[in-house]
Amino acid sequence: MHITLPDGKQLELPQGATALDVARQISERLAGDAVAATANGELTDLMTPLPDGAQVSLITKKNPGDAAAVFRHSLGHVMSQAVGEFYRAKGYSADQIKRGVGPAIENGWYQDFDLPEPLSEEDLPEIERRMHEILGRKEEFSRREVSRNEALELFAYDPYKTELIRSLSEDEPITLYTQGDYTDLCRGPHFPSTGRLPGAFKLMSTSGAYWRGKENNPILQRIYGVAFATQKELDEYLHLLEEAKRRDHRRLGKELDLFFTSDVIGPGLPIWLPAGATIRRELERFIVDVELKNGYQHVYSPALAKSELYKISGHWDHYKEDMFPVMYLDQEELVLRPMNCPHHIQIYAHKPHSYRELPIKIAELGTMYRYEQSGQLTGLSRVRSMTLNDAHIFCRPDQIQEEFKAVVRMIQEVYEVLGFEDYSYRLSLRDPADTEKYYQDDQMWDTAEAQLREALADLGVDYYESPGDAAFYGPKLDVQVRSALGKDETISTAQLDFLLPQKFDLEYVAEDGSRQRPVMIHRGVISTMERMTAFLIENTAGNFPFWLAPRQIMIIPIADRHNEYAEQLRRDLVNAGLRAEVDTGSDRMNAKVRDAELKKIPVMLIVGDKEQEAQAVSVRERTAEGHKERKGVPFGELKDELLTRYRSRAQF
Repeated sequence: MHITLPDGKQLELPQGATALDVARQISERLAGDAVAATANGELTDLMTPLPDGAQVSLITKKNPGDAAAVFRHSLGHVMSQAVGEFYRAKGYSADQIKRGVGPAIENGWYQDFDLPEPLSEEDLPEIERRMHEILGRKEEFSRREVSRNEALELFAYDPYKTELIRSLSEDEPITLYTQGDYTDLCRGPHFPSTGRLPGAFKLMSTSGAYWRGKENNPILQRIYGVAFATQKELDEYLHLLEEAKRRDHRRLGKELDLFFTSDVIGPGLPIWLPAGATIRRELERFIVDVELKNGYQHVYSPALAKSELYKISGHWDHYKEDMFPVMYLDQEELVLRPMNCPHHIQIYAHKPHSYRELPIKIAELGTMYRYEQSGQLTGLSRVRSMTLNDAHIFCRPDQIQEEFKAVVRMIQEVYEVLGFEDYSYRLSLRDPADTEKYYQDDQMWDTAEAQLREALADLGVDYYESPGDAAFYGPKLDVQVRSALGKDETISTAQLDFLLPQKFDLEYVAEDGSRQRPVMIHRGVISTMERMTAFLIENTAGNFPFWLAPRQIMIIPIADRHNEYAEQLRRDLVNAGLRAEVDTGSDRMNAKVRDAELKKIPVMLIVGDKEQEAQAVSVRERTAEGHKERKGVPFGELKDELLTRYRSRAQF
């Protein structure tokens, strides 16, 4: 057999040769440095036979991160071995430790166990210690193929392994991997020895998991671990996890009294408390102001409709599983809407339109309902009731380019106000091979996709294409915003749609008097109020910019004799349209300041004898750099400054 190296050089090798044989033929030093390989672009280990004609690239210990999935899977086996040693030290036999599956996952691995007694979180450091000991023993991984009968005999004590073996097809090879005295059923791949595995790992948690994900099966104990090529990467990851906990919108939502869910009302149906409602109201005012400036007309439409509406639109076929069950009333089928677009189509269709009227831009803060599974619900970011900043543009074909570009410019304008700087554009296209998801009309798709590419080229924005992520009716531009935790979130979307105007037989009267079909652009700029609020909570860690802060100003009188002056200032600020409170509690001033900071109030006004006499305030406010203090600021001057900051929606 022969294989091809990255530089195009070909090597002749015996049939059944491995990547280790490739490394040895090049040099013994390379064989000593190699930890894994790729064959035809797929990760493999040094022990697995290569196919004839494979293109092979070796991965060495200098770049172990290139084989992260391999070393994570190998560490999963090391953990499994360590767990076995842990229980044998407690007096249990090897046959009493049964194992389910243990794959590599993003950033680490997990392994399922059926153990003679549960493993506690307090036991994880001891398992980690044993893992490091196994790495120090430098035990080699070996691979061998066995017959079905041999495998069944070897794992006769383990019902989970025997079930997996019996589920394999007759012609599928059964492979075992061994390191030290531990052998497991496994496809691989693995590092050549435990001594070459990175020691930058940590066992994170344990949980219960149904065997093979079926609730009628036994519950196994699952242990999660994370691993990286270097200790620095592991430390950064663990820091990011701590930061994620600190920023978690569910925790902050509770601490800041923003929202909650009620068991009586139901999961996924959040209740907005006054502070959270203030944030939402400011977001709604903001986006409505932007839309009005850009020629949108706002409407209200019902959150309920006959199922026929969604059968015509195609949502019934594509999203029925995500819709709430049908309600029957007067022999009619009614459903809670999962989308707003069919309603806006009816608004367009209720009277004739001339080409002179187009584009018609219909906008709504429309509430929708999705039947999300209970296990998928997460605070405000994944809910069953959501209000979308939604709009639909009905335009002539010759207006597509300009209207689509106007949407992108509006997104950029909004992001500047929200302080979003790190974002990217994803052009989501159809997968032509997926005939179930996408409406079959090649010409329609080719035209729509070409229009979006041309518009993006005119705008001069960089983008990447993602086949298979389009809506069932057309391609779309998704804007991915990088969060403070380094995760990309789809915040805005603009979708080009030739299909729904056709399904609903929409028309306009053209200049020559003929009836023509309009084109739709579906557009959401700031997502749903729920998801956007969750994103902003986590992105700001609850330290909202002044215009969004539910509690903007806390006035702190130094002594009780200053309460009346503080209340006078509060009334003046509230009458001007700002959100201000007075802390008349019995705590000392420093304690009040600390309390206001914990409540993430961006501006504190401290008033005492000097301030009262001069009709002034001392100011402590949050800035991009931390905090800034100013003393003796004339109150009228400060009020004007804060009003300007609020009305301009400045970040600080």
